[in-house]
Amino acid sequence: MKMFRSLLVACVAFGLTALPAFAGGWGDNYKEALATAAKENKKVLLDFTGSDWCGWCIRLKKETFDQSQFKDYADKNLVLVEVDFPQGKTLPPEVKKQNDALQEQFHIEGFPTLILLDPQGKVINQNVGYLPGGPKGFISWADSSK
Repeated sequence: MKMFRSLLVACVAFGLTALPAFAGGWGDNYKEALATAAKENKKVLLDFTGSDWCGWCIRLKKETFDQSQFKDYADKNLVLVEVDFPQGKTLPPEVKKQNDALQEQFHIEGFPTLILLDPQGKVINQNVGYLPGGPKGFISWADSSK
């Protein structure tokens, strides 16, 4: 039984590390997101957030990003990238460096900021501040840029 548990744990651990970075959720690698979007013919959503301190960011996540209607839409249409600027947790140095560069590249001055990109990294649409309306409001905003 111990050997079976050990084998099961090893298989699960291997399976989790073998998953693509963007399978079913948010990633944090901008270049990988663009490559995935090109391969899957999707748009890239950058969410510039202060995930552990920005009240409007936390509200946007709860009211929109955590909802099944958003998740269904995103699975079919988007590659999701969280560009986080936390105050209470530490990001890996390469992610922090990338996020700082993206903040400068896209001239981000407030949180949350949402940027919708084509697979080549060209800005399609941008929203600074809280986007009201939950998943329906988000989908309307995203689809208005077609």
